[in-house]
Amino acid sequence: MRNSETYDINPADDEFDFADSADDTARSGDVVAERAARMKRNGWTMEPTVGELQLDERSSLRRVAGLSTELTDITEVEYRQLRLERVVLVGVWTSGSVAQAEASMAELAALAETAGSEVLEALIQRRDRPDPATYIGSGKADELRSVVLETGADTVICDGELTPAQLTALEKVVKVKVIDRTALILDIFAQHATSSEGKAQVSLAQMEYMLPRLRGWGESMSRQAGGRAGSNGGVGLRGPGETKIETDRRRIRERMAKLRREIREMKTARETKRARRASSGIPQVAIVGYTNAGKSSLMNALTGAGLLVQDALFATLDPTTRRADLDDGREVVFTDTVGFVRHLPTQLVEAFRSTLEEVTGADLLLHVVDGSDSMPAEQIKAVREVITDVIKEQGAAAPPELLVLNKIDAVDPMELTKLRALLPDAEFVSAQTGEGIESLLDRLAEVLGGLDVEVGVLLPYTRGDLLARIHADGRILSSAHEEAGTRVRARVPHALAAALSEYAHAGGDGAGPDEGPSA
Repeated sequence: MRNSETYDINPADDEFDFADSADDTARSGDVVAERAARMKRNGWTMEPTVGELQLDERSSLRRVAGLSTELTDITEVEYRQLRLERVVLVGVWTSGSVAQAEASMAELAALAETAGSEVLEALIQRRDRPDPATYIGSGKADELRSVVLETGADTVICDGELTPAQLTALEKVVKVKVIDRTALILDIFAQHATSSEGKAQVSLAQMEYMLPRLRGWGESMSRQAGGRAGSNGGVGLRGPGETKIETDRRRIRERMAKLRREIREMKTARETKRARRASSGIPQVAIVGYTNAGKSSLMNALTGAGLLVQDALFATLDPTTRRADLDDGREVVFTDTVGFVRHLPTQLVEAFRSTLEEVTGADLLLHVVDGSDSMPAEQIKAVREVITDVIKEQGAAAPPELLVLNKIDAVDPMELTKLRALLPDAEFVSAQTGEGIESLLDRLAEVLGGLDVEVGVLLPYTRGDLLARIHADGRILSSAHEEAGTRVRARVPHALAAALSEYAHAGGDGAGPDEGPSA
C-alpha cells in the first residue's frame, strides 16, 4: 500500500485523500527539473565540479576564530590547532603616495587572512629606507611591543623581505614570532598546492628561503667530535667537527638538489605536452593576471572547466589547460596560470619557472585585471614586470596581449567610465554574471584570426588529414577539386602553415610571396 499510494491531508475538511502514485511521481519530477534549471541559471550543476569539491575540502579544514566551549571539552592542543593566529601588520613607507602605502597594507592583510590569520592592528613607519637593524627602528620596535601586549597578538608580519639579522633583532624586541611578506606568501602556496609539481616547487622555494635563516639554540650549536680515538673522546680528539646547524644546512642542500632534479623531469613532461599542443596547430591562449583578479572564474565562463573559485589570494596555483570552441568554429586551448602579486618573492619566480614558461609558447596573452581594485594600473605593471623577465630569460618574442577588465559588476559606474577612457582597447567583462563574455569571444576570434597566415596549396587526395586540419583549425577562403588534388586557399595558424609548406608551391593562383607558408 505504501509503495502504490500516498496520503495527502486536505486542510479544508481534515479528511484523507488518496493521490495516485503516477501523479505524485510526475510532480516530483517537475520539482527536480525546476531545481536543476534553477541551479543551472545560478551557475551550479547537479553533479559538483572538481573546483566545488576542492573548495568544500578546503573550507572543511579552515580554522575558526574562537570556540564557545573554550577548553572545557577539548584539549589545549586541539584548541591551538583550531584557533586563528592573531597578527599585527607592520609596513615601512619609503616612497609613493599615502594611497599606495595603504593599498600595500590592505593587500598584506588579505594575504594574512588567506593564510588563516586574524588581523588585529596595522602600523606604518615613514622612513627613507628600512632600518638595517630592526627594519622599523628601535623606537617603533618598542611601540610595536606595546601593541602586541595590548592586543594579545602572537605573530608580527612585516610588509617586506627581512634579512636574517633584522628578523632576529625584531623578535628579541617584540618577543613573539616575526615573519616577513615572503614567508607569508610561501605559507599560502604551501597550503594551496595540490599537484606533485606544485608541491615540489613550493618545497624548493621554502628551502631556498629558510637556508640562510636557520638558527640554532643550546645543544643545536654543539659540535660533533671529529676523529675520535675512543668512544668517549679524550686523547686522540682531532678538533671540533660539524655543528648541528651545519648538518641541517647540508641536509637541506641535498634535499634541494633532489627537488631540482624532480622538477627538471616534470619540466620535460610539461614541455612534451606543450610541444604536442603547438604541433596541433590549435591557437594557445594563456590567461595571466594579478592574484584574485578572476582568472579561474573567466576560465570557467569561457570553457566550463569547473575550476576552484574562491575570493582569496592565490586560491589556485596549478596551471590548467582546457579546449573551447569559438563562434566561428575555431578550436582554442586556454591555459590558466599562477597569479602574480607586487614584489613576488624571487624564490617563487625561480621555483615556478617551468609553470611560468607557459606564457612564452602562447599565441596570445589574456591579461585579466581586477576592475574593482583601487589601483588597477599597479596590477598591470606588476604582472608585466614578471612576464617580461620570464620572456627575456627564454629569449623568445613577447606574445600579443589582450587586456580584460573583470568584475565590472562590482565597479561604480563613474569609475567604470574612467577605466574605459584609460584602457580603450580592453574588454570589460564580468565572469560572475556573464556580461561581456560574448563580446570577448568575438574579440578573441578577431585577434586570433589576425595571427593566421593565408596559404594557397594543392593537396593530393591522399592527404585528407591535412584538409581536415584546415577545416578544423583554419578558415577556408576557396576550394576546388582538380585532377591532381584539392586546391585550397585558407587562413591557418602558423604551425599548420609549416605543415603545409611542401604543398605551397602548387598553390599557384594567387598565393603571393607574403601569403603562403613558405614566406
